[in-house]
Amino acid sequence: MMKTIIREVLNKKDREIFIRLPYRLYQSDLNWVPPLIADQRQLFNPDKDPFFEHSTVAFFIAFQNEKPVGRIAAIKNNNHLSVYFDQTGFFGFFECINDESVASALFEAAGNWLKQQGLKKMRGPANYSMNEEAGLLVDGFDSPPVVMMTYNPRYYQALIEKDRFTKKMDLYAYSIDNVHEIPRRLQEAVNLINAGNHFSVRQLNMRRLHEEIQAIKSIYNAAWSENWGAVPLTHREIDKLQHELVQIVRPELCFIAEADGRAVGVSITIPDVNEVLIKMGGRLFPTGVLKYLWYRRKIKGVRVLIMGVLKEYRNLGIDLLFYYKTFENGLRLGYDHGEMSWILENNIPMRNALEKIPGTRIYKTYRIYEKSIS
Repeated sequence: MMKTIIREVLNKKDREIFIRLPYRLYQSDLNWVPPLIADQRQLFNPDKDPFFEHSTVAFFIAFQNEKPVGRIAAIKNNNHLSVYFDQTGFFGFFECINDESVASALFEAAGNWLKQQGLKKMRGPANYSMNEEAGLLVDGFDSPPVVMMTYNPRYYQALIEKDRFTKKMDLYAYSIDNVHEIPRRLQEAVNLINAGNHFSVRQLNMRRLHEEIQAIKSIYNAAWSENWGAVPLTHREIDKLQHELVQIVRPELCFIAEADGRAVGVSITIPDVNEVLIKMGGRLFPTGVLKYLWYRRKIKGVRVLIMGVLKEYRNLGIDLLFYYKTFENGLRLGYDHGEMSWILENNIPMRNALEKIPGTRIYKTYRIYEKSIS
């Protein structure tokens, strides 16, 4: 058996090795979407990403014969701990060759680091938190992931479960394909809602984006607070999300519901830029910019990224009206398929709303795992 050496990332050289490892592991996987290397350098730089302002991360690389063969991040999310007090740490950014000994060594390194931080459980994958990319793909390997969703080889599930991790929660991605008109059942439901509603739904105002973002943050943190694993976004994390979304958002696909003079619901749908990124190889230069400008006009898919309604305004049909307006404008803009993700398996109200729309189905399942490290 080849010896595995685990090394913590402590300098820029090793950070670059950590960043570039997936580009080699996935080089023959046609469904993998290479993230932009420039964005990855920001993400893993403690001086750049706002997650490091409140939490701590240790990065580890596995080597065999001085060749990198795996990586993992051990994450102490202080915001999570301040909400749940559950002594739970996280692992994320896990990548590995199909070798149980390498995976075991990586999980051991992450677990030992988390134990040194006084934690007793390890949960994941989460990159870095449940507010970002989360979950291991366990079903639905026949198509690429959409924007800001994870992807991994099938064998990762076995590597994780053989290391004594057990399922904690599943996250579902719903899809709808070949859309050419608004589903009649949704139209009928919206007609009933419009006949007696006491709220209004309007499009995102890009001229007042800063104010709109503050409303979105308020709704997000309140509406998601009851969800399993939810942790409030900080001001800087909202700024980061705003910076990322403003580059790709179509205001015609983003809506705010208002009632009694205040914002009570939000729906953010974005074009699936992964349809472009998959063709760019992780680089903007020298040809990536041209590819992006060319292929972005051909994007046909969208992802419903955020949808939430304040508790006291639920069950009024606001979510169905959000979907209706997204269908209406999305069809006008030329989109013909979409993903609604992710949705907790125990979020029955949201799942029921989706399943009332003809043609929707669960087509990908992502899993969060956990094990004791005490």
